Amino acid sequence: MHLLGHLVRFIVSAFMLLVVSWIVPGFTIGGFWSAFFLALVIAVVAWVIEGIFGRKITPFGRGIVGFITSALVIWGAQFIVGGMSTSIIGAILAALVIGIIDLFIPVKTPFERSSSR
Repeated sequence: MHLLGHLVRFIVSAFMLLVVSWIVPGFTIGGFWSAFFLALVIAVVAWVIEGIFGRKITPFGRGIVGFITSALVIWGAQFIVGGMSTSIIGAILAALVIGIIDLFIPVKTPFERSSSR
């Protein structure tokens, strides 16, 4: 079930990126697989950065790190992911919209301890 949960999360993130590309000017994604790959890249980079900062990072810091990471990864991913293009402003706006949507989709980080232990 753990692997299935991650798969569902990436699929939801990919659809969210498709919606964001429809809303945000200057940010376009060619299709579902480009959005899925972008969601995977954002998740891996955010996971690595949270791993570097460890558990000491505050929720406010995690939000800023997530926002900056998303904006930079979205902008940089246009050179890697086919069918995607964005401007710097488009990447910042997309990261902002993604952050707002993430407020309503609770996500556990790999560094949070389970309360069942």
